Amino acid sequence: MLFAALRDWLPPILNILILLAGLFLILLVLIQRGKGGGLAGAFGGAGGSSAFGSRAGDTFTRITIYAAAFWVLFIMITIRMTQPEAPKNAPTTPTPTQPAPADAGD
Repeated sequence: MLFAALRDWLPPILNILILLAGLFLILLVLIQRGKGGGLAGAFGGAGGSSAFGSRAGDTFTRITIYAAAFWVLFIMITIRMTQPEAPKNAPTTPTPTQPAPADAGD
């Protein structure tokens, strides 16, 4: 009974959390310092310097991994919550069809 109530209001909340986590991941990747200069170096920008210090790359990488794991976990939970339930009376494997018996009395 409680699980049925959760199935009604939890997926919209999870969708909002997935959206926010996705936006956070996008912004987090955009503020990270590129390893080889990337586009910043191609357009003459300061690709080698970081506004957050020299150890910021390690911290941002770790935060990115945790945020991505959170995002994937919530997507898996949302998919599981929104799948329709399988009927309980349905057979799990299809039964093989028997061929019709040949008419031997003709």
